[in-house]
Amino acid sequence: MSSDVFLITPPFTQLNTPYPATAYLKGFLNTKNISAYQADLGIEVTIALFSKKGLKQLFADITTSTDLSPQAKRMIALQEDYINSIDAVILFLQGKNSVLATLICKRDFLPEGSRFQTVDDLTWAFGSMGSQDRAKHLATMYLEDLSDLVKECVDEHFGFTRYAEKLGRSANSFDVLYNELQKEYTYTDTILIDILQKKMEAVKPLMVCITVPFPGNLYTSLRCGQWIRKHYPSVKVAMGGGFANTELRSLTDTRVFEFYDFITLDDGEAPVENIYHFINGTKTIQELKRTFTMVDSKLTYINNTACTDYKQGQVGTPDYSDFLLDNYISAIEVVNPMHSLWSDGRWNKLTMAHGCYWGKCTFCDISLDYIKLYEPITAQLLCNRMETIISQTGQHGFHFVDEAAPPALMRALSLEIIRRKLVVTWWANIRFEKNFSRDLCLLLKAAGCIAVSGGLEVASDRLLALIDKGITVAQVARVNRNFSEAGIMVHAYLMYGFPTQTAQETIDSLEMVRQLFEAGVLQSAFWHQFTMTAHSPVGLHPEKYKVQKLTESVGSFANNDIPHLDPTGADHESFGFGLKKSLLNYMHGTCFDYPLQKWFDFKTPKTSLPPDYIVKALEEPAYSILKPSDKFVWLGNSPAVENFTKSKKGNQWEMCSITFYGRKETLNIKTDQKKGWWLTAILEKLSIKNIKTYTLQEIRDSFEDEGLEDFELFWDNKPVSNLYKVGLLKL
Repeated sequence: MSSDVFLITPPFTQLNTPYPATAYLKGFLNTKNISAYQADLGIEVTIALFSKKGLKQLFADITTSTDLSPQAKRMIALQEDYINSIDAVILFLQGKNSVLATLICKRDFLPEGSRFQTVDDLTWAFGSMGSQDRAKHLATMYLEDLSDLVKECVDEHFGFTRYAEKLGRSANSFDVLYNELQKEYTYTDTILIDILQKKMEAVKPLMVCITVPFPGNLYTSLRCGQWIRKHYPSVKVAMGGGFANTELRSLTDTRVFEFYDFITLDDGEAPVENIYHFINGTKTIQELKRTFTMVDSKLTYINNTACTDYKQGQVGTPDYSDFLLDNYISAIEVVNPMHSLWSDGRWNKLTMAHGCYWGKCTFCDISLDYIKLYEPITAQLLCNRMETIISQTGQHGFHFVDEAAPPALMRALSLEIIRRKLVVTWWANIRFEKNFSRDLCLLLKAAGCIAVSGGLEVASDRLLALIDKGITVAQVARVNRNFSEAGIMVHAYLMYGFPTQTAQETIDSLEMVRQLFEAGVLQSAFWHQFTMTAHSPVGLHPEKYKVQKLTESVGSFANNDIPHLDPTGADHESFGFGLKKSLLNYMHGTCFDYPLQKWFDFKTPKTSLPPDYIVKALEEPAYSILKPSDKFVWLGNSPAVENFTKSKKGNQWEMCSITFYGRKETLNIKTDQKKGWWLTAILEKLSIKNIKTYTLQEIRDSFEDEGLEDFELFWDNKPVSNLYKVGLLKL
């Protein structure tokens, strides 16, 4: 277990799957023969706390007080029920005790606290057969009750997927965090440091790398660094990750370096490698890459531009070894099947490309390298990595966490997955662009894609243009129909409060969302309020968007979120509760006929949109003019062919009947014998088993080479044009 580099994900990110940052770094370090060990301390703290031993200690530490809520008093009275059931519940959520589902669903096994008051109609949500998911939902509520107890009684900062997030979010000054870190350990700190101590004793590293992707990991990362610096003063501590990349680019507070020796920005491979060699004495401090450190008691940013970053083909395959993969738990907090993907199931995290191929959205940090520098990976290399990860983890599920997965690469990846006969389940983040045609969506589904998530943002064409999103609401509706009809679930990220957004536009956006759900082309969504960030076009040029910065000063610590005033816009914050409440109902398929004004406790305008706006957009014919360069692929099996003779008025001619067997349906085409033979032969050439793909022009040439006539009439006729249902797709 002894390793040179110890990679840490501090509490908390996700309970169902490891955050992938350290897996990527470990995979890279493998290519450099640098030994590394990784640990997700979040899941380890969770399992230690929510265990029989952990709950006994928790209830023993809770002091009885008249100030406790009725909920806490009830749970303390039922402590034996919690202590005796917790291990069985955790095993169930880890997939190791599936038979417990029936007992949980009886509703007399788990003690029920306040969270159960909002439990949905379970029969409606899961049907009569979905006992596993129903039990997961109930078990999640049970854990949420315990989380509330921890937060009320022993640790105000506790949260299942984030810890002390308020301390880390918008921490313009380091003062509050620094003062908090001078206090005695919190209840969770004690558990965390006990686990960290055992890990450090076993790993014996030269350096520790701590990833901080979110504000909810910042405090615990500082606690880890603080303890390591005190007890292992010779071990160097480096911090990197999404929080540093966006928030700490103008860092000036030297107190941060009481906790870390180095802070790196952007891609971590080259910076971590250089720090490692610097510690070993094989590189000088001037050779560090994108790294903050103390030099002669002065905070210094060093970026050796002679050192270039690694290409995506050079960074190796993410390595998920060392993670306690059997410990992760699947939770279902929201019963919506698309929404639950984030917390239910073990997903191997991967990216198809570095950066964003669009890179224009004005609310996004497109000036930073992690978005600006776009570099895709080949489909073959991506599939190789998927196969390696499957063999390592035993898990066939993948979540592609790109800023936006490129449609062309998704197509190439899908073809490669099908050719290799890989059985995988995956989902990805996308842009709702028109390239997601009916046939491309069918191809993605055939390759194992079950869901996509993408930014609809403000569902208003004026504001989408201001965002430079490159889409319209009607286009999003049609693309989402293509996904939904292919059997791929769709989640939309929604935004309110973009600069100059009026109350009318907010209500109209809500109406757009209502109609998308009612039409069945959107299955899940989430509203978030616009935040102006320092590295986005809005933050860099606020005057272009008619907003005002409330402060021009740069803080000494985190500097990304910018307080601002929107003089021409609505009171954006007031809409938050109503938007989210209405959305929760729409995701459950209810309240579509509820007047929009009723979701808000203040006066709002009526929508200016016709009630059939989305329906009409979906009714518009999707003209797809075939081009000679269009390529076709055949995913289906070889059809069954029968020859027969047709007679009419004394005339006879040879015909053939071609039967296509799909997984869900059977299609039959009757045509003259020569055209039938040609069709079966060309489908064999178009088969995905072949590397070469054929264009429409090549297909036409083949048709005419056989002396056949009227290609368009034959190819565009309904029998052949319907073959997409059994696997003939235009790429």
